[in-house]
Amino acid sequence: MGAEAPLPISPATAETIATASAAAAALVATAVEGGRRSGAGRPFDALASEARALVGRGGGGGAEPGVPSVAVVLRFAAVAGLAVLAAPALYRALQRRRQGRTFEYGPVDIQMMTNEASLELCGKDSVARKERTSLIPDSLEDLEESGAGLAADAMRPDEEVDRRAKALAAVGAPPFKRFLKEAGITTFERGTCKVLQINSGLYCNQACTHCHVESSPLRKEMASDEVIERCLFLLRNSPEVDVLDITGGAPELQSGFKRLIEGAVEIRETIRPKLRIIDRCNLTVLMEPGQENLAEFLANNRVDIIASLPSYDAAQTDKQRGRKVFERSIEGLHILNAFGYGAGGPDAKTGRRLDLVFNPPGAFLPPKQELLDTKFRQQLGEQMGVKFNKLITIANMPIKRFFDFLRKKGTLEGYMDLLVRNFNPETVPKVMCIDNVNVSWDGMIYDCDFNQQLELHVGGGAGLNVFSIESLDDARLRKAPIRTAAHCFGCTAAQGSS
Repeated sequence: MGAEAPLPISPATAETIATASAAAAALVATAVEGGRRSGAGRPFDALASEARALVGRGGGGGAEPGVPSVAVVLRFAAVAGLAVLAAPALYRALQRRRQGRTFEYGPVDIQMMTNEASLELCGKDSVARKERTSLIPDSLEDLEESGAGLAADAMRPDEEVDRRAKALAAVGAPPFKRFLKEAGITTFERGTCKVLQINSGLYCNQACTHCHVESSPLRKEMASDEVIERCLFLLRNSPEVDVLDITGGAPELQSGFKRLIEGAVEIRETIRPKLRIIDRCNLTVLMEPGQENLAEFLANNRVDIIASLPSYDAAQTDKQRGRKVFERSIEGLHILNAFGYGAGGPDAKTGRRLDLVFNPPGAFLPPKQELLDTKFRQQLGEQMGVKFNKLITIANMPIKRFFDFLRKKGTLEGYMDLLVRNFNPETVPKVMCIDNVNVSWDGMIYDCDFNQQLELHVGGGAGLNVFSIESLDDARLRKAPIRTAAHCFGCTAAQGSS
């Protein structure tokens, strides 16, 4: 018995139904294709095929030319129904995909961070571009020699603050606190001090191109014995403080370093057993003459180390930090590993933690921290036998030497725009000025190490210093407003830098 002819329906009715159904089918096909490109469309592949087939047939296929059959129209209607059902799922999948692409992270392959790519991303022409991307198209070139990247006409701190404010205005962004309010963040106040950070001096055996404190072997500023003892006094009188963070310069080369460590250890052993002591180490100091016993001293006193290592690539590190720095840094890491540093993985307890810090070699945001952590472990661990607990990625602050670098390269406005457009409100409660107090080598008090370099001190008039308060819970300190400026966008971009 032969196959029955498809039942025809009225051409006018069929045309209306088929046109609407074909449009729905085309919509599904387009949406599914977009979803597949985003990685979200695999469940809808069969639907896409059916939609394309129906659209291709249009209104034909009926018993008479140009008249669709009931079966074809029903298939059109089925596709239309599936379009309605599929659209919410596709929308949610695409939204998830977009959320994962919000921030313009730098590439995990650090060798793609070139000067040319920096100009492409943050040069004068970049601000006006509608389509922005952090994908770096060029292969890495060696960074320029340190001196060539700095502007000769260095500015005073107040001039620098004003120049950054103008750069911020040039990209259409308001001052930081007003920006927070416009973003719906109405509270930005100092909390209880949990971290006492002391910049014990600016003398250093390196002169890194990105250094926000402009340390070098030429700097002689150093904390006096009186400032060191007063800091220990404040630490002892501030029971809420559970972290002592010692930085520099190279803090180990400052005259009061060991006294500061030993005094903090005494506080930990007598009244505050959970006090964490951190040394921000440049690693090469471990090989300096007279520092042969430094690693043993740190290990015996259970001092955690946060060490800067801007790349797993030797040439790139040396371009940013100086000749032979990478070789000596790896040697320093091996020495620390021999004393038990870096063992136990990312969740190791305090006492001999060894965390590394990465900052980009130019006007880029750092890569995603977890991805670069994996890359560092492959390069340093598998190839060089180095162990560390965690990699921390931070953005370069547009101040001091890096500010000069941006000015000379013509990327200051572009870099400020990069920071602003990657603002992440989730980072605001975690910025260091909320629960940190920073003390400079001369005893002045600041919200953070960056404000210290810009002389944005805490308190009115001449500002507060370690001799004007009796504890870090002093009302004058607690009630002092946090001082902000354009550089603060560096701490709130993408994954944050505090």
